[in-house]
Amino acid sequence: MSPSRAATAADTGQGTSRTASPGLDAAWAHPFLGCVLRGQNRRRELDRRHPWLLDTAVVLLVAAVSLPDLLSPGTVGPFGEAAGYRQPPSGILFASAAALIAPLWWRRKAPAATFLAISLISLAQWSLGIWQQANVSALVALYSLALYGSLRALGWAAALTAVELVLAATVLLPVQNPLLGLFFLLGTATAAITAGLTLRIRRMYLATLEDRAARLEIERDQRVQLTAAAERSRVAREMHDILGHNLSVMVGLADGAATLAANRNEQSAEALRLLGDTGRQAMGELRRVLGVLREKQDDVRILSPQPGLDDLDPLLARVRTAGLTVTYRTVGHLDSLGSGVQLTVYRIVQEALTNTLKHAGTGSTAEVTVAVDAGTVRIRIADTGAPPGATGQASPKPETDGPGHGLVGIRQRAAMYGGTVSIGPRGTGHGWVVDVVLDMTSAPGPSASGEHQP
Repeated sequence: MSPSRAATAADTGQGTSRTASPGLDAAWAHPFLGCVLRGQNRRRELDRRHPWLLDTAVVLLVAAVSLPDLLSPGTVGPFGEAAGYRQPPSGILFASAAALIAPLWWRRKAPAATFLAISLISLAQWSLGIWQQANVSALVALYSLALYGSLRALGWAAALTAVELVLAATVLLPVQNPLLGLFFLLGTATAAITAGLTLRIRRMYLATLEDRAARLEIERDQRVQLTAAAERSRVAREMHDILGHNLSVMVGLADGAATLAANRNEQSAEALRLLGDTGRQAMGELRRVLGVLREKQDDVRILSPQPGLDDLDPLLARVRTAGLTVTYRTVGHLDSLGSGVQLTVYRIVQEALTNTLKHAGTGSTAEVTVAVDAGTVRIRIADTGAPPGATGQASPKPETDGPGHGLVGIRQRAAMYGGTVSIGPRGTGHGWVVDVVLDMTSAPGPSASGEHQP
């Protein structure tokens, strides 16, 4: 829909776009209502571009209403014939009519001043016994003040108008029936104020709707951005867990094979060392790629089954093949855990053993314990650290190393289940320990795990 039609849709109170209301679509399709809406929209656009045209039209309209009374003066007072009513000269009538109509040029820019000027001129005319149709400009001034002016000024204007009309109907003008005349005069003034206030409230309501629609659109865009950022973080964490672990295993295998080949004086030792260096370089490049991935959206969805506790045995087998001695112990009923919790346990163990391979080397020993008890899951991975004088470790080189996301990923996964994480050196002074406790009573729903099941 074009912007102009969207503005008209908002003015009808149905919403900020045509798609927001089927009734508005029907109105646009209706031959008569559609013509009215399009005409109103064109008028609004024209008034926005050339506001002086509407002011000129109002002045000409009031002048046209006053013209018959000026061209054919008679003895007609307010509300019919009036005994003793005297008609002043035509020059005075034209001058007073012009004085009443001219201030309407500024009715939107200075509504309070316009009303005050017209009110004073009307009071002066009525004091001279002059009554003419040009006094309708006072009603236009009241309407404009109610629509554009201050509400406090409108209150004073209403009180002043009531006092003037009482004086005009009872003292200043020769009215046949003062009570009937006062009733109609006060009624027309009240109608003018009511019309202005009604349109003012309507505009305020529509402005509120437009502001609310704009805020909802901004909030929707923010939700999209937050969802994209969470997705990028999830993808980066998964890539780090999967590729980082596998690369660490490959580097450990290459270093171990290179050491073995060197001890046997085989020619493949140099090639295996190059393979290990290439793997470490790839790990450094992986960290840089993950940093880019966390800032740019990549619409990736994992559709394959996610690993669980049953996949820990193959994981530990690969780690043992890389040269790390690992013992695995479980306590409690692990089968009762959901798929999201099992994935979290798997990733935590995977990341902890990857760090052991990188920093402690293949000569270290690790203990993995997964215990389920009383609504909690405890994952503990402890290693003995690098043995003295060990060689062929898989620690990354300084020039390719950088701040990784593994420990951050462990803390984020634990936070999803209200868990606590303790990572640091062992009390014995040798080795490192990762101790995570997950609170199953605060476990999120299936969608909160951040994983896409097939």
